[in-house]
Amino acid sequence: MISIEIDGEVYHVEEGNNLLQTCLSLGLDLPYFCWHPAMGSVGACRQCALVQYQDRHDDEGDERDQIGRIVMGCMTPVTDGMRLSLTTDTAREFRADIVELLMTNHPHDCPVCEEGGECHLQDMTVMTGHTSRQYRGLKRTHRNQYLGPFINHEMNRCIACYRCVRYYQDYAGGSDLQAQASRSNVYFGRHEDGVLENEFSGNLVEVCPTGVFTDKPLSERYSRKWDLQAAPSICVHCAQGCNISPGERYGELRRVVNRYNSEINGYFLCDRGRFGYGFVNRDDRVLRAVKNNADSEGELVQDILSRHETRNHLSAEIVADKRLVGIGSPRASLEANFALQELVGAENFYAGASDQEDSLVRLALQIVQTAPVRVPTLKDVEAADAVLVLGEDVTNTSPRLALSLRQAVRNAALDIADELNIPRWQDAAVREAAQADKSPLFNLTIAATRLDDIATQTFNSTPDQIARLGSAIAHALDPHAPAVDELPGDQQQLVEEIAQTLKQAKNPLVVSGCGSFSEPVLMAAANIANALSATRSNGARVSTDLFLCVPEANSLGLAMLTQDRPQQNLGAALRRIAEESADTLVVLENDLARRVSNEQLHRHMRGSVEVILLDHLWHETSEHVDLALPAAPFSECEGTLVSSEGRAQRFYPVYAAKDDVRGSWEWLSDMIALRNGDSEPRWQQIDDLTRDCAAAVPALAGIVDATPAGTFRIEGMKIARQPHRYSGRTAMLADIDVCEPRQPQDADSPLGFTMEGFPGEKPASVTPYYWSPGWNSNQAVGKFQAEINGPLKGGDPGVRLLAGGDETIAYYDVDLQAVAGDGWLLLPRHHIFGSEELSNLAGPILERSAEPG
Repeated sequence: MISIEIDGEVYHVEEGNNLLQTCLSLGLDLPYFCWHPAMGSVGACRQCALVQYQDRHDDEGDERDQIGRIVMGCMTPVTDGMRLSLTTDTAREFRADIVELLMTNHPHDCPVCEEGGECHLQDMTVMTGHTSRQYRGLKRTHRNQYLGPFINHEMNRCIACYRCVRYYQDYAGGSDLQAQASRSNVYFGRHEDGVLENEFSGNLVEVCPTGVFTDKPLSERYSRKWDLQAAPSICVHCAQGCNISPGERYGELRRVVNRYNSEINGYFLCDRGRFGYGFVNRDDRVLRAVKNNADSEGELVQDILSRHETRNHLSAEIVADKRLVGIGSPRASLEANFALQELVGAENFYAGASDQEDSLVRLALQIVQTAPVRVPTLKDVEAADAVLVLGEDVTNTSPRLALSLRQAVRNAALDIADELNIPRWQDAAVREAAQADKSPLFNLTIAATRLDDIATQTFNSTPDQIARLGSAIAHALDPHAPAVDELPGDQQQLVEEIAQTLKQAKNPLVVSGCGSFSEPVLMAAANIANALSATRSNGARVSTDLFLCVPEANSLGLAMLTQDRPQQNLGAALRRIAEESADTLVVLENDLARRVSNEQLHRHMRGSVEVILLDHLWHETSEHVDLALPAAPFSECEGTLVSSEGRAQRFYPVYAAKDDVRGSWEWLSDMIALRNGDSEPRWQQIDDLTRDCAAAVPALAGIVDATPAGTFRIEGMKIARQPHRYSGRTAMLADIDVCEPRQPQDADSPLGFTMEGFPGEKPASVTPYYWSPGWNSNQAVGKFQAEINGPLKGGDPGVRLLAGGDETIAYYDVDLQAVAGDGWLLLPRHHIFGSEELSNLAGPILERSAEPG
């Protein structure tokens, strides 16, 4: 630690950072535009000016420098003894002049700008004290572009901070958004109108400090930020567990923005996670209980049941003398799956994934629980200096992981910067010094992927051949690993190059997963990690980072819940139904048509078994059930999900469910009461259910610590979902009743559906949105961090459930038999837009979905 003086106060700070980051970490307000905590400094806007004095802060006497010199905070390293001022007139006037210059061509459109109220430009302009404009000439104008279904473009608002192209090109790896210039005009856009191709383009909405790039789906149902009710939540579109903050108005989900978690998503989301929420707002949502009947001609007739009729129907089917079978779901919460298991009995509960997917996820869980490996966070991934991707199209199966891998290949550039004594935050200088040097990344996949542009070597073949190469790499690392038959010369050369690179790396990383539908690929990845753990260049035995991607939001949680019953998969459930050894089948948030053939679905769903479905979607399976009950989606209920890195996290409802919609766990709790003849449901609150689940399944014991209990209060107060500026509440329902109705009550969480609540610092896992005085934009997150780019105050949300395996090296015997015959081999091709069930029901995502064929 070193000491510096700012405006007469002495602070002890970390050496090596720049002044801007240091000031922000100390909680001081210093304006900036071009700097971004994830992207470092380029000194483009000159806004973060402050005065540095010549002498040290501990010098005394009348000779102390009283004038100083202007320096840029983002470009000046912190050194011991610095004496600085943010508030001197020189610094204030300079910053005000810079803002005035930047605002010269900016339109006076704040009242109609969609960024208004959460605009970083507004915040910084107010912070500098710039309140009037002197320029009276014509403003520069630009033509806006069509950039696709996700983003609106309003180029006239640009202040040329270069954040957009730095993020899009340098950070996300996009190539179709550039800075284009002619004389004094700089234009940020594409070479022609068209869809932004990068899968992370939506982050431009939050990266841009003005209103140049705005959220297009939100524009269609626009509401100001301060009128959006929010809640802490978890993305449900893959297993990465990214933290999100959904916003609601008038009972409709209007947008999703990033919720910072330093260990997972950091400052950025993928476009599927940001724009895939539209399934919640669909007109064909299941909002009432529906009874399927057949008319005299055999056509399907759907009857809407009242609450009384629904209860009578359940009372007839969920009784003690009837044989019940339950099929769970990898997209439903742990609590809902456990409640279904309690309803039907553990011996009658079946995992809801296809047999092949279930087998793969269980194998992945076994590997990370028993092998001497560490499951890395995405922050750990970015620190890897050598990466092997084995059989997984990461961009399409776990997109946010792909963005972290793009940062990992920059570690070679950072090492070069360290050798040249260039601070890592000096982004332009680091890139200039490194040129094209990258850390090694080897991409062995079924077909070409979006990561090939940063790969050192690529190899495309069948999963069996990829597993063969993986096994050969493990054997090259450690002769005790199973050997493989002789490989062709070019493949053997690739194996030796990869093995040597991984062995020499300080932080090697192996990435694989279930995406190739191949157990040999998973086993080969485990063998490589085992071999690396057994022999490293320095001879020490250490855990190797192994990241295994699993398919859905709670795939790993469902596998942990049923770990002791591997035989109880979906196929076994359907066979039991075919044998007529069940009277009632309860299906939890699952479209079985996506997991079994149509022939199987028709054969099993139209027998003597009564089928009850709990879901919020109307899908193909819904046509084959007897009763469909309206379950709440993630936006209207709470629950716990376990991510691919084994992190348990709680999501909360953004708004209260309407009509007859209830959380799946609530429906199941009532069914248990009906079956047992109890007058009251077994679980009155979800915390009771979570505790029972944790007690029953040792592997899930930590989920009770993932978030504060529903009874948690701060100074006797709940935490408000609505910001203190929330407007129009008393008039929102005036067309229904002139008296303001009572706000919905939430007994299951520390959050309230009001704007009244504790105003101070809150636990990170129950912080619904980021706002701080003077900081209305998403840059307010800095006020919630322990330090800039560090964890949130009090720690990031979630609890890790995977402690890692022991030190025993045990290699898998990989079956490397080639596929027999000369016929066609059907292989999976995933797509970030279109392959995932829920996001595929969102309009903007459908526009980006790949055409089949």
